[in-house]
Amino acid sequence: MRTALAAKAARDILTLAPKLAGKPLTLVPFTIKASVLQQLLAVLLSEQVQDGELDFLEGQWVGVRVEDMELAFEVSFEQGFKVRPFTAPEVTFSANSAELLLVAAAKEDPDTLFFQRRLSIEGDTELGLEVKNLLLGIDVQSMPKGLKLMLDKLANMLTTLLQSSQTAPQWA
Repeated sequence: MRTALAAKAARDILTLAPKLAGKPLTLVPFTIKASVLQQLLAVLLSEQVQDGELDFLEGQWVGVRVEDMELAFEVSFEQGFKVRPFTAPEVTFSANSAELLLVAAAKEDPDTLFFQRRLSIEGDTELGLEVKNLLLGIDVQSMPKGLKLMLDKLANMLTTLLQSSQTAPQWA
C-alpha cells in the first residue's frame, strides 16, 4: 500500500510540477525569457560557439516546444544566439520538460527519446539531425560547475521520481 501511494505521489509530482512552474512563466514578458534563454545557451554551448560548430544555424530557426509548460520559442545563431517567439521554424523539437532536462544533463540520449516517442522532431530533417548531433556533442563536464551541479541534481531527482512512479500499477 505504501509503495502504491509513493508511486502515485511521484506521478502526481511529475504531472503537476511542470504545470505549476509553467503558469508563472506565462506572466513573464517574452523579452525577459528570450534574454535568459540567450544567456543560458551561450553558457551551455560556449565551446561549440568557439569552435564554429553553430555556423549551420545562420539564417535557420529551430523551434523548441516544452509541451507540459506551454513554452515555445525559436532559436537561431548569427554572431550570438537569437531567440524569438514561436512562428514558423525550419525544424521543431517538442517534448515535456522532464525529457529536455534529461537530454541537457546528458542522462538521456535524444535518439532513445525519439524512438520512444517522448521527443518529436518535425520539419527539415537534415537541420534536425545537425541540431541533434550538436546536443550529443555537449560536454557536460566542461559546463560551469554551478550549472552542472544544478542539472545533475535536477536530473537525479527526476530519475528517482520516474522510477518511483513506475513501481506500482497506474490504477493505484
